[in-house]
Amino acid sequence: MTAKELSIGDPAPDFRLPSTEGRELSLKEFRGKKNVVLYFYPKDDTPGCTKEACSFRDERPKFNKMDAVILGVSFDDPASHAKFAEKYRLPFTLLSDSDKEVASAYGVYKEKSMYGRTYMGIERSTFVIGKDGRVAAVYRKVKVDGHSDEILAALSGL
Repeated sequence: MTAKELSIGDPAPDFRLPSTEGRELSLKEFRGKKNVVLYFYPKDDTPGCTKEACSFRDERPKFNKMDAVILGVSFDDPASHAKFAEKYRLPFTLLSDSDKEVASAYGVYKEKSMYGRTYMGIERSTFVIGKDGRVAAVYRKVKVDGHSDEILAALSGL
């Protein structure tokens, strides 16, 4: 199921995924209540993904002031997410998209290449979703350095 690329103003595709909170969590739970920073990352406890998660962790008070919840999504299972969250004291929810449906719906499950071989995986991407459930900002092929500041700037415009 490959979706069209999401654009600003599009309704954010709803989902229900297992979370580090020990329950399934859906996007619609936040509609009308919180802005959502939905970030897709390739793999728990790898250098870039750890740096990105720790940056969101360190800036969390600023996200809270902007009425935003942070949700991280990868294909890792809930046990891997729990270890990752505990190791780095991540104070936000990680979601397990093991069937790749949510990554596909958001258009971030893509062909990638490394060391001359191609494979399917998550393209590091972030979506800012307003309280109205619509996409307010899209960041694809994210560079980790400075990314949380980009997201905070997008949230300040909501």
